[in-house]
Amino acid sequence: MILIIDDDIAVRTSLGLLLKQAGYATKAVATPEEALLLVREVAPQLVLMDMNYSLDTSGQDGLRLLGQVKEISPKVPVILITGWGSISLAVEGMKAGAAEFVTKPWNNEALLQTIRTSLSLAEASAQAPAADEASLGRRQLDKQFNFKNIVGQDAQLLHVLRNVGQVAATDASVLIEGESGTGKELIAEAIHQNSQRRQKPFVKVNLGGISASLFESEMFGHRRGAFTDAKADRQGRFEMANGGTIFLDEIGELDLGSQVKLLRVLQDRTYEVLGDSRSRSLDIRVICATNRDLAQEVREGRFREDLFYRINLITVRLPGLRERPDDIPLLAQHFINNLRTTYNRPALKVNTRALHWLREQQLPGNIRELKNLVERAVLVSGKDELGPEDFQAQAQRSVAKAPEPGELPAVGLMTLDEMEAQMIRKTVDFYSGNLSRVAKALGLSRGALYRRLEKFNIPYDAAQ
Repeated sequence: MILIIDDDIAVRTSLGLLLKQAGYATKAVATPEEALLLVREVAPQLVLMDMNYSLDTSGQDGLRLLGQVKEISPKVPVILITGWGSISLAVEGMKAGAAEFVTKPWNNEALLQTIRTSLSLAEASAQAPAADEASLGRRQLDKQFNFKNIVGQDAQLLHVLRNVGQVAATDASVLIEGESGTGKELIAEAIHQNSQRRQKPFVKVNLGGISASLFESEMFGHRRGAFTDAKADRQGRFEMANGGTIFLDEIGELDLGSQVKLLRVLQDRTYEVLGDSRSRSLDIRVICATNRDLAQEVREGRFREDLFYRINLITVRLPGLRERPDDIPLLAQHFINNLRTTYNRPALKVNTRALHWLREQQLPGNIRELKNLVERAVLVSGKDELGPEDFQAQAQRSVAKAPEPGELPAVGLMTLDEMEAQMIRKTVDFYSGNLSRVAKALGLSRGALYRRLEKFNIPYDAAQ
């Protein structure tokens, strides 16, 4: 039974009819007192509640009721209903234990999807494995789920994979946190491949590479003539992903203006193509990833708190490679196996001493750095059996001085991000911090330059 709590009879009637048509049994009450009586009698499967029940529209009565419901039935998911202008109130409710929030006027399909997701998560939590089952190893996990592209058997990684397997079947939004190179994209793909949307599109978007001026065009699409350079219709990323999953990588790089536009879409599951006023509906699962501490970004005012709570219904943290050293030899062997095929060298292998040496390395660039190190060693040594000295030579080159001006680094020695950061630093120095001239020289808008300066932690004076 789903309990509806709202002092507006029109809202109660509308929600009751919608849920009845969707196959749910409901009870509807108008006051907090009636609601608490019902919750004490029989715990509902889910509570759908308004935040205001008096002339005082501060929402304090709603927050009080939420706390009382959670005290009586702590495991019952609660979805808050609030106006768009009161999202900050809904965020307070999320902090107090609410599962989700929807805004008035709601989108019926989006609301039903939110209810389905909350019920699925509650059911998955109730069926969480017992302590002996929680220690299931990699072999057992691979029998239950499709994790074929993820290498490793460290306890921390297995904990992540168990969580991924548990939430994949739901439509819950997932935030994947972790340092650069830890495999966040692979985890996002694993969530999609183990979900009911696996036959639908999986669309990847690097938000760090999209300027604020192009955000709407890239994400929502545009019609021919919508702006000066719009010479043809363009399909947006959300439309490409409709029915499937969209993976928003580097969500922490998004500017505040674009964050508002993204929040609207994630909240209402509707969007408008530039140059077309018709509103379009979305059926989509959202997975985000970041290498930033978003909670800290919220505290410092660089990331919207309401968007933060919208995207992190489930949070998955990926450990750095130094936290799972026993997986380093497994990953190195995996890369060697792939390179045998790539370079047609069937005799290629890495000896035990080399694997021991690799295991002791810090590898701040994580899996990406290890992959580059292995491939460089294979290409440069020319040997079929690689020893510690082959990897040591390439590791030393990685920390060697930067190439001379005009000289490109050797293949595999530097990532595109590292090259971009180095070029921006040189340009800032060359123009003595004049950011207008730096942006012009690099072919960037000033806003895009600011985002890259923050991304790479390059100090600058915003007044210039």
